[in-house]
Amino acid sequence: MASFITILIILVSIFLILVVLVQNSKGGGIASNFSASNQVMGVQKTTEVIEKITWGLVITLVVLSVIASFVYKSSTTSVSKDTELREKIENTKTAPIKNFPAGSEKQTPAPQPAAK
Repeated sequence: MASFITILIILVSIFLILVVLVQNSKGGGIASNFSASNQVMGVQKTTEVIEKITWGLVITLVVLSVIASFVYKSSTTSVSKDTELREKIENTKTAPIKNFPAGSEKQTPAPQPAAK
């Protein structure tokens, strides 16, 4: 489910990028190609349609993002692997040090002074 929502978010984002690139901030863009007044969809209507598509994609992206946040929270378990690893590390830090019998420690030679 989470991967499906992620794919939808990516697709909506790509469509949103394409629709924004089609627009021109000064009212031109793809709408300027339809300058004939006898067209079924004139310049103004084409601009309105592109703007409505843009807003629809933005709203869809926001809704999918909110849904994804809930899906990702519910899909994670209460104790994640990271938390388990941290607990193991803490347990090894606080584990009591075992007392070794006398004489079982390794004897390390004392450092020798440097020869001149």
